[in-house]
Amino acid sequence: MLTLLPTKVPLIQFILNNKEINTALPPGMLLLDFVRYHQNLMGTKIGCREGDCGACTVLVGELINDELVYRSMTSCLLPLGNVHHKHIVTVEGINMQDLNPIQQCMSDEGASQCGFCTPGFVVSLAGFCLSREQPSYEKAIASIDGNICRCTGYKSIERAAANLAGLMAERKNRHAIDFVVERKILPDYFKEMKQRLVAIKSNNNGVLESRDIYKYLGGGTDLYVQQPENMLNADIGFLYDKVNLKGIKKVGNRCCIGASATVTDLIESEIIRSHFPEIPGFIKLVSSTPIRNMATLAGNFINASPIGDFTIFFLALDAQLVLSDGANEREIQLRNLYKGYKILDKRPGEFIKQIFFELPSKDTFFNFEKVSKRTHLDIAGVNTAISITMKDKEIHSTSLSAGGVGPIPLYLFRASDFLKGKILTEAIIFETIEIAKAEISPISDARGSKGYKSLLLGQLIKAHFLALFPALNVEKMLNY
Repeated sequence: MLTLLPTKVPLIQFILNNKEINTALPPGMLLLDFVRYHQNLMGTKIGCREGDCGACTVLVGELINDELVYRSMTSCLLPLGNVHHKHIVTVEGINMQDLNPIQQCMSDEGASQCGFCTPGFVVSLAGFCLSREQPSYEKAIASIDGNICRCTGYKSIERAAANLAGLMAERKNRHAIDFVVERKILPDYFKEMKQRLVAIKSNNNGVLESRDIYKYLGGGTDLYVQQPENMLNADIGFLYDKVNLKGIKKVGNRCCIGASATVTDLIESEIIRSHFPEIPGFIKLVSSTPIRNMATLAGNFINASPIGDFTIFFLALDAQLVLSDGANEREIQLRNLYKGYKILDKRPGEFIKQIFFELPSKDTFFNFEKVSKRTHLDIAGVNTAISITMKDKEIHSTSLSAGGVGPIPLYLFRASDFLKGKILTEAIIFETIEIAKAEISPISDARGSKGYKSLLLGQLIKAHFLALFPALNVEKMLNY
């Protein structure tokens, strides 16, 4: 239950474009509404209010390890409490006396028609220009994967992105901010922003604290879709910027992930990339760049969606959770968190503090599969993951998970146990599929009939084994 209007509202400080902001407005207010209705910056458009269309995209700059890092985010899901001590850039904040090169590329290629989506595309491409990664055409296209246009057919936008990538290729090894300011791609004030943020942060050293917390909030990408009105005046415990909830580190053979780590943090982690080299391909199946920049792993777990992509991902890794109420901590397996539809083994006042799992050995293989109405950036109809360890030709252990086929994210106990000690053959895989189908209880809904979902899980299990063990008889597998 949410309480309304806490007696003392904390002061939120950040920089909006080139202007310092100090506001006592509710920290649960969305940035989209703040910039439009309190700052009269109308370039940031109201579209879906679900983080799907990209019309409201802004850049968020924050100090990370003494470096100013910019990422694109959808302001329709971004509360003021999560922009404390940061630099927010709207499309107005990248305007110059004439069209800047990003805008000029869009104009030259006729990449804007009705114009409603254009500010979001321009801001996302500005994020590409400010990225720490070496620029390329592929990265320019990836930067706009959260922006939707219904007029152009995208080809003109792709050509504009290609032209911009060509310009940015001249950056070589130069620092991104230095380059874009020198080439008049973005305004001069970006050069001073790091020092200005340091000064603001030194005025007070904490994230926002609330007196009586009735709702914990990470990235907000689920909660603000589901309960936007309730969140406005809620007394919120903001977890997104808590230092002790950040980071991905290796302790022994254990990977320890702070609960407020984002999907982007996962992609950028050397630990994760070295043990899961296919993760860029898996992540492409999950949401868009702005959402991945915001969404926390713990938030995906606590949302308790039966088709939460990272819940399914980490179930197959047999992940463990550290739950805390601020004073006491306890550990539970992720597979034991879910007791029923949206019912969790979580006490009032508890939040996830850490996620950990054993890193796979060289004999362990992992795969993630997902089917949705759109190939990318969509909610799953069915998703599944597998972690399988081999000893010679024998299966030593397996963890198999599935989503969209029951009221909760499922760890498939019987199918996982069945495979232990077996010699991997096509026939064993077929038996596993039948056991898995007996464990699930799909329902018919907008994403497919229960029969279709059952069939789909079987096909995705086959896809796991074909991806991981290419020596299997493909024809026999496909004809089963």
